[in-house]
Amino acid sequence: MGSQSTKIVSASKMASSQDVQQFIKQAISQDKVVVFSKSYCPYCDMAKEVFRKVKQPIKVYELDERDDGAAIQENLATVTGFRTVPQVFINGNCVGGGSDVKALHASGKLEPMLIG
Repeated sequence: MGSQSTKIVSASKMASSQDVQQFIKQAISQDKVVVFSKSYCPYCDMAKEVFRKVKQPIKVYELDERDDGAAIQENLATVTGFRTVPQVFINGNCVGGGSDVKALHASGKLEPMLIG
């Protein structure tokens, strides 16, 4: 009987993981720039500051302020291949984290990505 309850738990976990992945896909498709962040993270602040400088509106999901934040972060690893934050998406594509966004801006490659 114990193995049956284990199957039920893993099945519900799988459904919730699919729900979270669906949420991520929907979130990154709804806004031009989406940042999965933690409110206390200096690299997250670095990424958000770059977008403030270029006056680009962004949608920020502060994972430490959400009940499902840990699940989102786990599922981001499945989507992008890394767990760290921030995870920055432009036009639905992950461009990396804070240092990556700062480097894109410094090299002049960020603004063209934001046009269109």
